[in-house]
Amino acid sequence: MNHINLDQKDVFLILQDASFPISRILLAENEEQAVENGKSLGFPLVMKIDSPEISHKSDCGGVKTGIQNEGELRLSYRQVMHDAHTAYPQATLHGVLLQKMENGREIIIGAKKDPTFGHMIMFGLGGIMVEVMKDVSFRISPLKESDAMEMIQEIKGYAILKGTRGEKSVDIKSLTTILLLLSDLLSKKPEISELDFNPVMVSEHGAIIVDARISL
Repeated sequence: MNHINLDQKDVFLILQDASFPISRILLAENEEQAVENGKSLGFPLVMKIDSPEISHKSDCGGVKTGIQNEGELRLSYRQVMHDAHTAYPQATLHGVLLQKMENGREIIIGAKKDPTFGHMIMFGLGGIMVEVMKDVSFRISPLKESDAMEMIQEIKGYAILKGTRGEKSVDIKSLTTILLLLSDLLSKKPEISELDFNPVMVSEHGAIIVDARISL
């Protein structure tokens, strides 16, 4: 069965309507608009190619992080557009999406619809912890608050979230809130087949979804 990947802008509208904490995102259809939007957001910035045909943006050079000034922004825009077109010459390129860089620990939250059990929700530390260590937990939706808390506490990296070597604990409550909002979203939109929030950045001040993907 072929899944339909929603456009990034539509994904963020769905999340905004469902009261998820999301990073402000602006579309730039050309270089000058990228400069204008970048100055509006403030540096440092993250830039991502905007195309419905490109789901794994970093694989084709479609992501630039740590953009510090207008010069780097202009260069990044040209590189991202060139590399994306080279890798996917038939893809529709709407432009680039700009966001302010968020600080904190990387978290990945996802969901996949199983034909027998329904939606399965996943939680784990992002980056190398999920890619190499497979340090994730799973629960069948819908979730109760106790389920969400258990998902967070049972991963091996929970100690990192609670703070090690004098570091402050991240806002665990904000992560349970996202998990419960996701459970509610899946109940209201059963047509969702797959969903990824990657990364979610969490600090002592709260959690925010930086990138998201939804397939129907």
